[in-house]
Amino acid sequence: MNAATKRRAARFMTNRLVNRIVRPLAARGLAPGVALLETTGRKSGEPRRTPVGDGLRGGAFWIVTEHGYASSYVKNIQANPRVRVRAGGRWRTGTATILPDDDPEARLRWLKRPVNDTALRAVHTQKLVLRVDLDAPS
Repeated sequence: MNAATKRRAARFMTNRLVNRIVRPLAARGLAPGVALLETTGRKSGEPRRTPVGDGLRGGAFWIVTEHGYASSYVKNIQANPRVRVRAGGRWRTGTATILPDDDPEARLRWLKRPVNDTALRAVHTQKLVLRVDLDAPS
């Protein structure tokens, strides 16, 4: 299966099935190991919420994407890096940075999220690391 076909199949499963169930659960704090990433739609300007593995570590939030630059939230971040993350029961604001030189496999080993990372490895087409530098609480 080529990367484009795999990406289409994985996107259908994730966007049409999994995210529709996981997104509302994560919003209520009922999806262990899952956080919500909120970006601003690059065309619509509307908030877009995507379930991601909980990558909260200290003052940063780490994401390893499963489809690299083809992910809609990565495209949104390229247009506007200001984001919000719901992790640990609350929303935090921050600035996302794409780290093309960061080793995604090393980052996954460091994050130690076995369920999320196993699923990501199964469906990925291009892994890419993002870091969200979280704003200091006000």
